[in-house]
Amino acid sequence: MKTVAFSFLGTQIDAGKGPDRWNRWRPNVALCQQDDLVIDRLELIHDRRHSTLADVISKDVRGVSPETEIVRHIIDFKNPWDFQEVYSGMRDFADGYKFRPDEESYLANLTTGTHVAQICWFLLTEARYIPGRLIQLSPAPKRSTSPKGDYQIIDLDLSKYDEIASRFAEEREEGTSFLKSGIVTRNEAFNTMIDQIEKVVIRSEAPVLLLGPTGAGKSRLAQRIFELKKSRHQIEGEFIEVNCATLRGDSAMSALFGHKRGAFTGAVADRKGLLRSADKGLLFLDEIGELGLDEQASILRAIEEKRFLPVGADREVTSDFQLIAGTNRDLREAVAEGEFREDLLARLDMWTYEMPGLKDRKEDLEPNIEFELAKYARTEGTKISFNQAAYQAYLSFAQSPAAAWTGNFRDLGGSIVRMATLADGGRISEDVVELEVQRLKSAWRTSIPEYASLIACLGEERASEIDPFDKPQLEHVLTVCARHASLSSAGRELFAVSRLAKSTSNDADRLKKYLAKWDLSWGDVSNA
Repeated sequence: MKTVAFSFLGTQIDAGKGPDRWNRWRPNVALCQQDDLVIDRLELIHDRRHSTLADVISKDVRGVSPETEIVRHIIDFKNPWDFQEVYSGMRDFADGYKFRPDEESYLANLTTGTHVAQICWFLLTEARYIPGRLIQLSPAPKRSTSPKGDYQIIDLDLSKYDEIASRFAEEREEGTSFLKSGIVTRNEAFNTMIDQIEKVVIRSEAPVLLLGPTGAGKSRLAQRIFELKKSRHQIEGEFIEVNCATLRGDSAMSALFGHKRGAFTGAVADRKGLLRSADKGLLFLDEIGELGLDEQASILRAIEEKRFLPVGADREVTSDFQLIAGTNRDLREAVAEGEFREDLLARLDMWTYEMPGLKDRKEDLEPNIEFELAKYARTEGTKISFNQAAYQAYLSFAQSPAAAWTGNFRDLGGSIVRMATLADGGRISEDVVELEVQRLKSAWRTSIPEYASLIACLGEERASEIDPFDKPQLEHVLTVCARHASLSSAGRELFAVSRLAKSTSNDADRLKKYLAKWDLSWGDVSNA
């Protein structure tokens, strides 16, 4: 594989006249003098004014390294210290160069050129516009008379550096733990999702759409994303949270976009508006599916153009905010029904994540119980804990099919606060747990729809095709099945009377045949 070096002509340090120049360290000549580094081709970059010096350096390189091919490129910069001009010129050079990484190895020389050019070499190599490594040359120590000096090759593939890779892994773990509020989650799907969100929010400013039921933690996650970006100095402004479900009518536009004094009756002073308050910060539009179509159109323009018109104003204002949106609605269904703009959904749908409800993360109940107890201690200044039997009783119920967790983490947080408040001597007893379990069951019973088990197993369309005569029995059977781990166990409860009259009984087979009548298997029921 050939080695190709890209290097600027050093107009000061490469210069030299007469035989004495061979006693001086000249980086472009030294680059091709190294005993253990053969440069097969030197891509020498200079401006027209220094063509004579380039002739000298080219001649001298051929003298010390006859095997080195020299290809010269002229790039004229009006101002070599103008970052935008230099980067654009070097990027155009890289875009136009025919790289052959399977056949050639590339080095970008950091030694010559202005500091701006050196920074651009780094950026272009790091971003893989130049698919190679960096090289840095340095003169020999003063006591040495050798003009060759030394060199160091820097590979920007950091994964090759064990210590750096280990530190990056630790920082990534800190970032994902930060987004999870410091809670160690045991749910594989949730861990995978948080890993990706951490990458996305650090590397991108594109909108993020969080889906999921009420209480699943969308607001908390949005707040943590803001704090993570703030800690990385990627954001300067504030975190502005808006519950779009509370915005109705004419006041919605005013709340979001602000208004001018006198814009409408009651507008006695200018109002900044939430979008302007989020300038240089992060705007979290929770329940964005509840916004009206007019507000959606204005939000779309504000996202795309970073400017909008306050109510009653004749001049636009700007606000450069980053956006996170949340909803518990199916926005695609809302688009189909004409209740949500398709173009807005397309803009929001760059990074979409569905937050699982607590009932789908029951393995995470234990660490979240500890989290809520610690939160209560910080808020109230009192440390509360369970006695062992009470803890096992509560955790067993919380992880059972009987625990619906319809309010998700809000239900859990409220439950812990109630028990902590009723705890005597700082300990939650079995009596307190039993009282709380009954309270939760009662609350969830009113929120569970009729024939919920049947709909969960068969879907609404198939459930609607079952006769009213059969529905109650099938619903009861499925509800009992949800409480058991096996066909046999569920069968013993369902056939508790008739099985006593038989000399032998196969409750599992009887239940299996009954479920098969409705095209259901035990696996279908368990999964539902």
